[in-house]
Amino acid sequence: MCQIITVYLQPQQKMEYTKEYTVKDEHIDVQQIMDGLYYPFYMEYCRHDYIREVLGFDFEDQAKKGVHMVLSGYKIQFLRSLKKGDQFKVTCTLYKDPAGQPKIYFKQSIILNGKVMTKAVFTGTCVPATGGRPYLPAEMIEKTVDAPVLEGADL
Repeated sequence: MCQIITVYLQPQQKMEYTKEYTVKDEHIDVQQIMDGLYYPFYMEYCRHDYIREVLGFDFEDQAKKGVHMVLSGYKIQFLRSLKKGDQFKVTCTLYKDPAGQPKIYFKQSIILNGKVMTKAVFTGTCVPATGGRPYLPAEMIEKTVDAPVLEGADL
């Protein structure tokens, strides 16, 4: 089950993108909770849809053009465990780099019944397929110009 809820706000305000998922049986461990390995995967599904649908960056098309979007890091905090069959939401909100570096940040949460279960900040950038320095393509800079700046405490 997957439902898209997209909220657009005025420039300089954050836009939260949300999708819904259900914990798959095969993601449950011997303790009858979702294995920690899968939380980042659900966040990735949501983040990739956001990148494609909102930012207009198609991973396959861009790879053919020699542009690879990659993660350069992430910080994740597990607060509560999901269980078999839980229906939960994953959020994704875009932020710019405070120092103007060629990075974008995705603050994400997994939410069940109004409670944050897991939260994370993923850092992304683009690199040439042939190697080279990180950068953001002009069209991505254009689409992120109104994104809020990530505060240092959130890193």
